[in-house]
Amino acid sequence: MRVRLLAAAAASAIMAGGMTMASGATAKEAAASAPAIPQGTGPFARESTLPFHAPDFTKIKDADFKPAIEQGMAIQMAEVAAIADNPAPPTFENTIVALERTGRMLGRVEAVFSALTSADTNDTRDAIDAEESPKLAAHYDAINLDPRLFARVKAVYNKRASLKLDQEDSRLLEKTYKDMVHAGALLTPEQKVQVKDINAKLAQLTTQFGQVLTQAQTDGALVIDDKAKLAGMSDAEIAAAAKEAADRKLPGKWVLALQNTTQQPQLLSLTDRATREALYTKGWHRADKGDKDDTGALVAQIVNLRARKAALFGEPDWASYTMYDSMAKNPKTAVDFMKAMVPPLGAAQRAEAAELNQVIKADGKDFTVKPWDWQLYAAELKKQKYDFNEDTLKPFFEIHHVLEDGVFYAANQLYGVTFKKRTDIPVYNPDVWTYTVYDKDGSEFGLYYFDPYQRPSKQGGAWMSNFVEQSKMWGTKPVVFNVLNIQKAPEGQPQLVTWDNVTTMFHEFGHALHGLFANQKYTTTSGTNVARDFVEYPSQLNEMWASDPKVLAHYAKHYQTGAPLDPKLVDKLIASQTFDQGYQFGETVEAALLDMQWHALGPQQAAEVKTTADVNAREARWLGDLGLNVEDVPPRYRSTYFRHIFGGSLGYSAGYYAYLWTQMLDHDSRHWFHAHGGLTRENGQHFRDTVLSKGGTEDYNVMFRNFTGHDPSPQPLLEDRGLTGN
Repeated sequence: MRVRLLAAAAASAIMAGGMTMASGATAKEAAASAPAIPQGTGPFARESTLPFHAPDFTKIKDADFKPAIEQGMAIQMAEVAAIADNPAPPTFENTIVALERTGRMLGRVEAVFSALTSADTNDTRDAIDAEESPKLAAHYDAINLDPRLFARVKAVYNKRASLKLDQEDSRLLEKTYKDMVHAGALLTPEQKVQVKDINAKLAQLTTQFGQVLTQAQTDGALVIDDKAKLAGMSDAEIAAAAKEAADRKLPGKWVLALQNTTQQPQLLSLTDRATREALYTKGWHRADKGDKDDTGALVAQIVNLRARKAALFGEPDWASYTMYDSMAKNPKTAVDFMKAMVPPLGAAQRAEAAELNQVIKADGKDFTVKPWDWQLYAAELKKQKYDFNEDTLKPFFEIHHVLEDGVFYAANQLYGVTFKKRTDIPVYNPDVWTYTVYDKDGSEFGLYYFDPYQRPSKQGGAWMSNFVEQSKMWGTKPVVFNVLNIQKAPEGQPQLVTWDNVTTMFHEFGHALHGLFANQKYTTTSGTNVARDFVEYPSQLNEMWASDPKVLAHYAKHYQTGAPLDPKLVDKLIASQTFDQGYQFGETVEAALLDMQWHALGPQQAAEVKTTADVNAREARWLGDLGLNVEDVPPRYRSTYFRHIFGGSLGYSAGYYAYLWTQMLDHDSRHWFHAHGGLTRENGQHFRDTVLSKGGTEDYNVMFRNFTGHDPSPQPLLEDRGLTGN
């Protein structure tokens, strides 16, 4: 998952800054009459002097954030005012590029603050976030809705055909104009006031949702007081649960912490059914119990405000409003794409449930499969079908080897890049690792941070973002980071990870490559600054190398003996990839359709949803109407813990379908790689040239065609998921 910075999400084309005046005599006149730009103070006032301008966490204190955010806003407003008041006729340079240069200090502080409130927050940071997020929303509204500024932008846009701009300049101009229109630049003064009010409230509510949900996950953990209830878990997992309890001042107990999804990893091994059900129930109801951790009322308010905002723009619903710059273009395309998968998925889910019930019966149990049973018995069925148990893989997946000999190795084989670990770069948490990234010619071209372990101060899930974005205009190279939520092994124990963890590491590094290979003039068009239903494409595709035989042989070695993974086991692993897709693929389709249902509501329908009970009732009805086996296969996220669409700056509202859409692009591209020789430098360079290095400078369909030679087709996805024969 790619996490967008709050500033980027709110400001669209208004990214990072300084200021450029017009050229010639009029520029001198404008400079002489322009008000002075305020100067910032503190650690964010200037670029860091560390390599790659990486944040210097030794000099950053929580007390610095609020003044830096507010100074950054004040500086950017002065910069924007100078552009709006420039007496020179508007040009691409003195308006569009000048606007691109604004907000540089604000961009620096938001990059760090957004990262910390997501990956390592505390009460002070949460309080600052709650206070400043509405101010930031108002700040970006003041820029995007400034009629003087928009008049200049529009004047340049209207004469774009005569400007002879290059491709990236044209994309920047088009995006700047369209984003301002999308923000409300063409609305009436009365409508602009309403939009500003709604935006401020949404910023407050989505920030609150994220904070409450983080606490709900922490509070929702299952506390066990009898070790026998943990039967089936490994000694290392039990030790980790004991450490979690000790960290929470619960000596003599065991704590199973929740991850953000509906299913929990321990359900794969727990053999005590009551414990499984208790853990599942804790997760399912983590945020709908009517207590301080309840998010239902927040969901209702967010949905209501979004529907009202869409109506101000003449759109029937939030999905229609927000998908204006997507690859799919409109909700109908996305929904039709997903609904076409429902029949084969429904058939697969029913067939899988029937098989699991046979396994349960053969095990001498007198019950039918429920969600808390699914993972355990699916693992048993997988073992029977493929003579394969994923638990046997973990000793071969030590986290350092997976990263350095697997993830990095695949990148080296495809793109020629190399990595060197360093200890001289300050980090925000002791568990974070850093690496310099070298290009194929040996030159330094980026810095990479890896933050793998679960902790109470971290949001659930996994993501990538930037501390510094690549820009030729600023001469900056990318500083990117990946964040995961892997349970940390007890002190002195090897850090072994699951196959799911392995694929997540490859996935998130696909985002990192997209950011590292950025090669653009402007921050707005750089790297992963692309549409939501395109940004997951490189990350999904990078997962394919986790199971590539050459890559797997390089990193999958026993942590004690160094013995390679048995080739027969590798064959079974690859053969089993189509197993249980009714569940694994189905839970994502259900969540994506649930997202679309929420954001297809008009203002009147949305206003009917007021309480957690209303939220749950709508959710249950919609899921029941899907034609899928949701009783046994629940959605990956419930509404009350669907952080992607309701929490903070993630920006997946009416966009969670992107994970499915980009899987279509991914599997079509996998077929291209297989047809052209797989893991080769030539193939990697072709993908880098046509996709990874392009940022947001080209039409997404054109990029895909330039890579594969054809338009995307869902057929490879269905074939690879084993869903064409159901």
